[in-house]
Amino acid sequence: MSLLAINWAEVGVKAGQFILSFSIIVVLHELGHFLPARWFKCRVEKFYLFFNPWFSLFKKKIGETEYGLGWVPFGGYVKISGMVDESMDKEQMKQPAQPWEFRSKPAWQRLIIMLGGVTVNLILGFLIYAGMLWYWGESYVPTNKFTYGIATDSLAQSIGLRDGDKVLSVDGKYIDRFNKIPLKVILEGANTIEVERDGKPVSVNIPEDFAAKLIHFKTINFIDMRVPFLGVDSVADTSAAANAGILANDRIIAVNGKSTAFFHDFRKTVQTNKGKEVNMVVLRGTDTLQVAMTVPASGTIGVYNMSPKDQFEVKEISYGFLEAIPAGFKKSIETLESYWLQLKLIFSGKVNTNESLGSVISIGKMFAPQWDWMQFWSLTAFFSLVLALMNILPIPGLDGGHALFTIFEMVSGRKPSDKFMEYAQMVGMVLLLGLMAYALGLDIFRLFK
Repeated sequence: MSLLAINWAEVGVKAGQFILSFSIIVVLHELGHFLPARWFKCRVEKFYLFFNPWFSLFKKKIGETEYGLGWVPFGGYVKISGMVDESMDKEQMKQPAQPWEFRSKPAWQRLIIMLGGVTVNLILGFLIYAGMLWYWGESYVPTNKFTYGIATDSLAQSIGLRDGDKVLSVDGKYIDRFNKIPLKVILEGANTIEVERDGKPVSVNIPEDFAAKLIHFKTINFIDMRVPFLGVDSVADTSAAANAGILANDRIIAVNGKSTAFFHDFRKTVQTNKGKEVNMVVLRGTDTLQVAMTVPASGTIGVYNMSPKDQFEVKEISYGFLEAIPAGFKKSIETLESYWLQLKLIFSGKVNTNESLGSVISIGKMFAPQWDWMQFWSLTAFFSLVLALMNILPIPGLDGGHALFTIFEMVSGRKPSDKFMEYAQMVGMVLLLGLMAYALGLDIFRLFK
């Protein structure tokens, strides 16, 4: 992959959103540990956003705590005196326990301190979702109101779905919110999709290995809403379309002789011609133009479709402040359930783990190429809930691992030795750092593949 082919402006916008989002999540997570530690009179030695091996970008000591900004944007930490954590401060643990140390506190206080970060992340995700529903509400096109049916990719077509099909049900159940259909297929192992084709009902069987194929080829949205290509709403600066002279309000009606009446057809034709020259038929007012351009390696030329909103019956839902609270809670539960099902799918062996792993690069790519506050907050809420779920897993080195040992102590009355905790922390950190390095390596390989 050529570095010149990368749109560095988009990379910068995505990176900015990623850093801001994770700064919010990490700072509040660590605050969830910091506050109960202080309430229970533990000494907190450090509070850091991002990790700071060898040096810090910024640090300032206030009272007993050093507050700082690290240079490795993979997380953050609080260092609590007398706690076996990622700092692996063995010398401190060799000294007699002091009243202000974590290890001197009752088990129930230590459990609250350890679960504080997870608790805050759960609350944060819920509050963001509730706030979004209160401020923006919800709008979507019900599945049975898809005027032009669905648009399909090659995998959807391989099992018998076709462009223009209208989805009636999945496993006999109507699903009003179309975006939940792929989740039913991938996470819940749906067996059939019933569609209307040419006015007749047709049942399409879903093979057992279909979910694995969708994950392998990164085509989770194997079906989408089919929308007409009404015209060019806008053209991205310095894009291939801008350089070729395409203007806003132009109508691109054909590419290489293929009709582009629907935006899906236009996008698919352009993507299949990466790195090649294409000829477009463009309507501009009463004039018909022939425009030639070379499609970039990205498979996009930088044009945006006019809003097709008026072509569909859109369902709008507004929430009052009190209504948004249970709605936000419900959305949080659905998000956690969905991600848990994804984890189960990975650990079941039905999908290749290598194709499901991703590092900060994969996460950063999920943000919009233009600053989009709605998507920003939606992703921030999602990642906050995911961080809570991942952190509560009973793995040494994670909050869930520490909590598990503490619960064992509370039940059995026997406290694991400091030496055992050190070894457990070491094993957990090696596993987690190894997994992070492996995921980063996979992402780098994907970039240059």
